[in-house]
Amino acid sequence: MLRVALTLLALNIGLLALEIPRHAGMGPNWLAMEALALTGLFMLVPRRRWSGVLAALLGLAALLLTLMALLDALARLSLSRPLNVYLDYPLITSVYDLAVANLPIPVALAAVAGLTLILAGIALGVTRLLTGLRRDTAGAAWRWLGGALLTAGLAGVISVQTQPIVPRAISPAVTMVTDQAGWAVRTHRESAAFERQLAAGGGAREPLPLRQLEGVDVIVGFIESYGVSAVFDDRYGPVIRPRLIDMEQRLNAAGLHVVTGTLDAPTFGGQSWLAHATTLSGLWVDNQLRYELLLDTERHTLVDDFRATGHHTVVVMPAITQDWPEGRWYGFDAIFEADDMDYEGPPFNWVTMPDQYTWWFFEQSVRQAREDPVFGVLALISSHAPWVPVLPVIERWETIGDGAVFRQWEGIGESPESLWRDHDRVRDHFVLSVDYALNVATGYAERFVAEDTLLVVIGDHQPARLITGPEPSAGVPVHVISGDPALLEPLRARGFTPGVTPAHEQGQAGMDVLIDWFRADYGDVAPSP
Repeated sequence: MLRVALTLLALNIGLLALEIPRHAGMGPNWLAMEALALTGLFMLVPRRRWSGVLAALLGLAALLLTLMALLDALARLSLSRPLNVYLDYPLITSVYDLAVANLPIPVALAAVAGLTLILAGIALGVTRLLTGLRRDTAGAAWRWLGGALLTAGLAGVISVQTQPIVPRAISPAVTMVTDQAGWAVRTHRESAAFERQLAAGGGAREPLPLRQLEGVDVIVGFIESYGVSAVFDDRYGPVIRPRLIDMEQRLNAAGLHVVTGTLDAPTFGGQSWLAHATTLSGLWVDNQLRYELLLDTERHTLVDDFRATGHHTVVVMPAITQDWPEGRWYGFDAIFEADDMDYEGPPFNWVTMPDQYTWWFFEQSVRQAREDPVFGVLALISSHAPWVPVLPVIERWETIGDGAVFRQWEGIGESPESLWRDHDRVRDHFVLSVDYALNVATGYAERFVAEDTLLVVIGDHQPARLITGPEPSAGVPVHVISGDPALLEPLRARGFTPGVTPAHEQGQAGMDVLIDWFRADYGDVAPSP
């Protein structure tokens, strides 16, 4: 009886722990019905080889469920949504790359080894618990108790899925599996609908010259993790709002004009490429499957519109260190990845080079190197996790050169694995990194934006839930800057307000509308349905 009680207790605690990501804690429930069913089942099965195999398979299932719960916690923390295995399995390599870039190899290996040992221990522990209940011969009381537990457990699992009959009782393993199955079916249907939309030409356009932007350099700078929380959250507003005021004053002093709005990003916490694809394609690309389906089609994007206008189209991606076929799909005339940017400074953890160098490289090696107008897309990554170190801004931009000047800060600051032990300090570094990104963008604008320039500074998505808290808005600020106020009038008519501080926490529209706005406002055509 003691073995039965301990087995039931251990299984119950382990199964209830699967709910920790969902409730950000142990949750309100106290009984896992599967614990009753499994304990009762193995009290009834004989001590045979097949029952040992069954116990081992259930131990493996416990390992997989635990791993899914850990990944669910990671998805909720970083992407502000539950795990969807059908969608998220391609992100495993991205998680690996992020870990390798931010952790020393010994630490990363130790973490993997520790996790492996924990999961193996869970599998072995469940197997031993269940096999220990088997009996070659069992008395009537033992069989009666086993049957009662099995019956109650199965009835409870069924009732929990329909109409619960036991208060605060759940079936966490069954719920986890059925949730994943349901999300897989729903995601598959949504992807099939998106595929049909693509096949029917949804969002497809012939390239359209944007006549009112002829001769105008148009630059879109995506600031990593810059969402409305940086402005409206009381933890970050005291840093970012003064920065926005300073930004506006400096732009005004430089004779520039600026309007600001809020748009909804298609993703949270990561997967910036989905925001880029949504902005450039005019289609709502909010998951990896949609992204891959999009790349399998031939479509015209905002890049094609600017090429038709006579612009030299360029993308600058300092975070790309491997082959990037997507750049060729977009059809940019020139693609600058990390190895193409002649950077001689040090990397700073995940950040291959600071934003200030990215802006400087774009200005010197792209804009100043050409006489025809430029359409440029820049991915600015200094505000990407782990948000350490936060560099000072070099006031004399002409000294940046090949970036070797940044070597003076090589190795400064603490390591990511040290910083991330304290989530409050992580939040402090997040807001300082966004402050740095905005400060550098302002420095670029006041030096290099003129009447023949339209600069769009936009957040790619909100940061992870660790930073924003639960249920954040999807909104990101959009600052549009030019020396010619007439270029900003169409956006004012669409609700953008003068100045740099966003008036709205909720998005006025999604990022996918930008291409239609450009075509309608600068190309003199009606937006597509």
